[in-house]
Amino acid sequence: MLGVGTALLFASTGPASAGEDPGISDSSTSATKKADTIGAVARISYTSTGKGGAGTGTVTSVDPNWKPPPCWYAPEWKAKEFRDFRNRLYFTARHDPDAPGDALKDMSDENRGYAEDDYNIDKEKDGMWWGAQFSPDATLEEQQECNKPPFWVENGETPDVPNVISPEILAGLAYKQITVPGTKVSLAPGGASKVNLPTWAWLDKGEFKPVSVTAELDAGPLHIEATTTAKPVSLTIKPGTDDAELLPASGTCEINDDGSIGEPYAKGKADRTPPCGVVYERSSGRGTYDLQATATWEITWEGTGGAQGTLPNGEYGNDQPVKVEEIQSVNR
Repeated sequence: MLGVGTALLFASTGPASAGEDPGISDSSTSATKKADTIGAVARISYTSTGKGGAGTGTVTSVDPNWKPPPCWYAPEWKAKEFRDFRNRLYFTARHDPDAPGDALKDMSDENRGYAEDDYNIDKEKDGMWWGAQFSPDATLEEQQECNKPPFWVENGETPDVPNVISPEILAGLAYKQITVPGTKVSLAPGGASKVNLPTWAWLDKGEFKPVSVTAELDAGPLHIEATTTAKPVSLTIKPGTDDAELLPASGTCEINDDGSIGEPYAKGKADRTPPCGVVYERSSGRGTYDLQATATWEITWEGTGGAQGTLPNGEYGNDQPVKVEEIQSVNR
């Protein structure tokens, strides 16, 4: 196991991360340790079917106890690259006046152990050195979940250690990259909503379609990938005031077979109850109510070797101002 001091030194050199910018759309991005510090081979790239634009954002898990994996082990170096990396790391640490003495000793002892087999340079083509990688927002405590020193893995073998890179881990990392459209709903009748009259709310078909993100890792002969897909299933409305009645009463409007949510208002429907909407019971006065519309997305994934599974549903929503007026009586 890495000593705490050694782990801190590893963290300070800029561990590999799952991407510096969580907001990706149609382009592919990759995350790898910087060449001037680590020289890693491992690379995770992301490709998304989602599109950016006004109101878009990343989904948040409905399960507060779930979060994407903070760290994992993946192929990092060929044998000579690993030797050079360890020598550079130790040289840098020795010339750092703030480097803890215990960490330097741990690192020196580890290097001696690696040097006993000459860093497996004679097996350069037979395998790779694996090391820990971390999510950009992983805390120091979470990084300690992957505090195993770098280790050698023969090509074609899967190391028997916790948190080894897998389709499931890639699926969790892809989850974090999912960008979905905003949820600004159409409201009618037009203009200000009226007290005690239904306000219809809907989203047209085509606004909400499944969004997928594929995470891939290529390192030497190893290729692993997973595609995580978010499928819209419902829209939940919060009127922005307790003085309102939701339609339906739960405030959750299910998605229709054609992909739309709710039903567009049209002339002749004034006496009908909308399948998705709200009845405000008090005027907003000179201000407005903040109506919140939050879409729920069902999350599934599939990956290399037929692996598949589900992840906690995700949510994303937007607020929009709604002005509510009293119905004006007409004196004749």
